[in-house]
Amino acid sequence: MTDVADTLYLTVQHPRPGLAIAAVVGDVDMHTAETLRRDASMIIERGRPHLVLDLSQVGFCDSAGLSALIGLWHAAQAVGGALGLANVPDRLMRMLVLTGVDTILPVHATTSEAVNTMIADEPTSVGPQGSVDCVSTADGAGAPAGGGRTACDSARHPSANLS
Repeated sequence: MTDVADTLYLTVQHPRPGLAIAAVVGDVDMHTAETLRRDASMIIERGRPHLVLDLSQVGFCDSAGLSALIGLWHAAQAVGGALGLANVPDRLMRMLVLTGVDTILPVHATTSEAVNTMIADEPTSVGPQGSVDCVSTADGAGAPAGGGRTACDSARHPSANLS
């Protein structure tokens, strides 16, 4: 039996106005899916309606995680944005195909491919272009781990490594 980690890390970058890339690290399951939904929804609500989720470091995703992805797609669409998935691991890709979710959520081979297909809305004043906005961690209960650690300004936090 495999141990399932109750920690999810989300690192956010803003390559251009209206667009964010969130690298998701950890398992997206019943313990962490709400954290992903909450944190990614905040990105969308704060003026980044076009969101790319880099899933290359997601080891496991269950139905709760899949539900969170669909919820984020709805949240992005509700504000005129879009959600794209990039670097989707094979196991998760099989789940997306089997459930038909791959027909509504755009899946891209790389993050740069996903970014290139996104069209950003009007520029916003939220975070400077090219910045790392935040790195958030949460335990399985959905509360910030260790009081919620955040790294702002990629120049001061080049690795943004919270492990």
